[in-house]
Amino acid sequence: MAASGVPQHEGGYAVVHRWRVRPGYEDLFVEGWSRVTHAIHRSCGGYGSRLHRAEDGLWMAYARWPDREAPDRCEHEDAEGEAMMSVSVAESLPVMHLEITADLLAEPGLAG
Repeated sequence: MAASGVPQHEGGYAVVHRWRVRPGYEDLFVEGWSRVTHAIHRSCGGYGSRLHRAEDGLWMAYARWPDREAPDRCEHEDAEGEAMMSVSVAESLPVMHLEITADLLAEPGLAG
């Protein structure tokens, strides 16, 4: 725990995915993303993800992984979830790979 009382974790890996979703397909996209995220957690050891929608309509998911190689090794079995996302996406933007150097995120109920 950092001196400020906020838990601090150094190290780790994250990936940011960004999309433009077709109008009217938002609910299908969220359902597909949720299914795929659960499948990745079960099959590949991913730590989970958060999905965000920006004011400009861009969608972004921040996904945590144990290491840089884990996403490349990942094979999950939810082809239907992938298809739901695929039909919903108008444009996929380049993936961002992030090395976590410090983590001061401390949400109520999650910090120990």
